[in-house]
Amino acid sequence: MNIKEKYSVVDLFCGIGGLTRGFLDKGFDVTSGIDVDEDCRFAYEKNNKSQFIGKSVSDLTPEFLNSLFRENSSKILIGCAPCQPFSIFNQKSNGKVSDENSERWRLLYSFAELITEVKPEIVSMENVPLLKTFKNGKVLNDFIETLESNGYHTSVDIYDSQFYGVPQRRKRLVLLASLKGTIEMIPYTHKKNVRTVRKAIGNLPKIESGEIDQKDSLHRARKLNDLSLRRIKATPEGGGWKDWDEELVAQCHKKEGGKAYGSAYGRMTWDDVAPTMTTYCIGYNNGRFGHPEQDRAISIREAAILQSFPKKYQFVDPKRNFSSVRIAKQIGNAVPVKLGRAIAMSVEKHLEQFCDE
Repeated sequence: MNIKEKYSVVDLFCGIGGLTRGFLDKGFDVTSGIDVDEDCRFAYEKNNKSQFIGKSVSDLTPEFLNSLFRENSSKILIGCAPCQPFSIFNQKSNGKVSDENSERWRLLYSFAELITEVKPEIVSMENVPLLKTFKNGKVLNDFIETLESNGYHTSVDIYDSQFYGVPQRRKRLVLLASLKGTIEMIPYTHKKNVRTVRKAIGNLPKIESGEIDQKDSLHRARKLNDLSLRRIKATPEGGGWKDWDEELVAQCHKKEGGKAYGSAYGRMTWDDVAPTMTTYCIGYNNGRFGHPEQDRAISIREAAILQSFPKKYQFVDPKRNFSSVRIAKQIGNAVPVKLGRAIAMSVEKHLEQFCDE
């Protein structure tokens, strides 16, 4: 019997299924994904054949969570608690967090409480690196201490997703925990052969600003206004607003404080990885999200591929209207599939190591 067949997996904060897809690709049985955002239901269920449960993790009972694991299986609990609160906290000069984000970062405590009550054998938690310094590290340390006081062996570090095959420069904190013994991430798999922008999206059909590809409705680019078109045409591959003539430069970038934002209105580079895909990744003015050579921002499909989602991953229910901005937000928030796969490979290696116990 394959060691993985003894286990079933539940994905908390599953979103559109990046982490779930990574575990499925490595042969794990992911029975359920849980997320408060109902808009993620279609993409999650359509692509992963696992059930989506529209609930807040803070509302889950141990009994309900236990019921989602396959009967008589050992349990693996994975998830990526909402990362925006930790990023926002560190970006605010006044150090304050809105009431909404205060509640969201507390979800990490709900995650820890469920772990102590359900006692899965393996736990994985992915988040932004800034979680390490949020509230001087207290939130992360509390999470780790809760697990270790309940018998878990833990490891936590920051990893760059590009070295696991994600065509994107995306650093993430990954925590692994096990009741069996020491567990840690596998070494980088793509240290010497990163997947570049060219390899990832270079073969997609050409489209113009505001155009939609006839065969793929998600290969669409937002329409740029005349000024933005002039700006991107003046931008070389890998360049940005610092390459423009003075007349094109925005007033905010002429000020001392704005000079540090060199990536704004930037183009990607063909033979490098992409920048981090954010929730604003299809907006030309929001970062280095300009196509390397076509005069437009990247399309929704290109953003998804740069997040290492399969090219045929479906994000939109054909029976419903959709918002490009909303889909881009879901993609930007997702765990890159290939990072999820690396986490799954790490769990698999650990289980094989302790399979005789």
